[in-house]
Amino acid sequence: MTVTQAAPLVRTADREHGDHRWSILVLLCLSLLLITVDATVLHIAVPALTAALEPSAVQLLWIIDIYSLVVAPLLIMFGTLGDKYGRKRLVLLGFVLFGVASAAAAFAPTALSLILARALLGVGGAMIMPATLSLIRQVFTDRRERAIALGVWSAVAAAGAAVGPLIGGVLVGWWWGAVFLINVPILLVLLPAAVRLLPESRLRRDRPWDAVSAVLSVLGILALAFGLKEAGSGSLMPLWASILVFLTGLGLLVAFARRQTRLRAPLLEVGLFRRREFTTGVVGVLLGVFALVGLQLMLAQYLQLVLGDSPLRAAVRMLPLVVSAISGGLAAAHILPKIGLRATMSGGLALVALALTPTLTWGVEGHPVMLALCFIGIGFGVQVALLAASDTIMSSASESQAGGAAAIEETAYELGAGLGVAVLGTITAIVYAPGLPAVPGVSEGGMDKARQSLASAAHVAGEIGGGAGGALLDAARWAFVNALHTTVVVSVVLLSLTAVAVAMLLSRD
Repeated sequence: MTVTQAAPLVRTADREHGDHRWSILVLLCLSLLLITVDATVLHIAVPALTAALEPSAVQLLWIIDIYSLVVAPLLIMFGTLGDKYGRKRLVLLGFVLFGVASAAAAFAPTALSLILARALLGVGGAMIMPATLSLIRQVFTDRRERAIALGVWSAVAAAGAAVGPLIGGVLVGWWWGAVFLINVPILLVLLPAAVRLLPESRLRRDRPWDAVSAVLSVLGILALAFGLKEAGSGSLMPLWASILVFLTGLGLLVAFARRQTRLRAPLLEVGLFRRREFTTGVVGVLLGVFALVGLQLMLAQYLQLVLGDSPLRAAVRMLPLVVSAISGGLAAAHILPKIGLRATMSGGLALVALALTPTLTWGVEGHPVMLALCFIGIGFGVQVALLAASDTIMSSASESQAGGAAAIEETAYELGAGLGVAVLGTITAIVYAPGLPAVPGVSEGGMDKARQSLASAAHVAGEIGGGAGGALLDAARWAFVNALHTTVVVSVVLLSLTAVAVAMLLSRD
């Protein structure tokens, strides 16, 4: 049977699955939640992970970051493979791979094996994530219902990143590997439900698939991130080599973009970026997630290693951010029609910048209400901006370009998460290391290790003990707070400039 002949049967199947569309939405959102939670679930687990596996500063950043950096470039590849061979088939395979990788990560004996398991998790996540948005568009044919479904999807995407540290805080008190192992029983429930509920998508086997483009995008993003991390730490190669790797990554991505313009069926619809509204929406998504995920990692370490909170207490203190992100997603659906895209997106980004500003003042940690208000402003503002950006992206693409637009949006989500950790983590590391002076009673080797990260400094201080250990921890905390303030200043400036640019570039509707 040809694809054309099969189309009426697929449309019939779509109508049948339309009766279960809200159940399908729940299933897709739970799948999305697993993927987005894994991007941030380790933020609270950093101290426990450092004590168990003793990773270097660069290894620790890769453990946290490799997941998002693998997911981001693979989303484009698996999005197009899903169109060609069937989204349902790819989702089911992704569930199996995600479960196997979760078990491998939970029992990883070394930092390197955990990095590899996290990379495999990223491959599984990239198989699942593109289908969540594409299937919503397929199942919800009514535009009004689809807007509600997309609002729920957007809220879950941001809430997943926000709720990750909370889940990590609850589980890490038992064992750090539990943050991964919890995925396995959830997937055992989702897999049979997906087999029964998910509709088959229209196969497009005649659509060519360009392997060279896939390789260029994956290697380009990984080289870009690796060069950036190494430029900040310099642990594996000199600065000039790091810059060379970074520029190589940039060159590969330029070659990827140019190749897409010459292909009849490109992996990425580069032509969409010619539309100002579309490009503005993508930048809004990327920077919104960039700020949310990158700052979450820094704030989670701040709560535990500077204020001395337990993982569970730190997670509870970040709960206002989770609740406000979910509330922002629900509220944005009502705010958007009243004040328009421009005011919603620029206002959300400006609110995040405003909410971050009080954290620059010393003593905010002594006022838990003020800290909670900052978290509320960050979560609410990011989610409002993200929903407006998502609506801008999908509205500026035609029906035939919806799949490509969805792939770009999801890539911006994951790339924002990966770059948020990479860029803000690198800035923090660059300022932190020289800001930690030598402490009497601590060996030169101990100081070198302590300068790798605040978590490493806490580990060294615990091993030394006594007055020297206490002095080292105090000095490290002071250096980290100074570095964190630099990171927040960069975020505030970036978010403020983006808010102004959005206000100037977007029309009201």
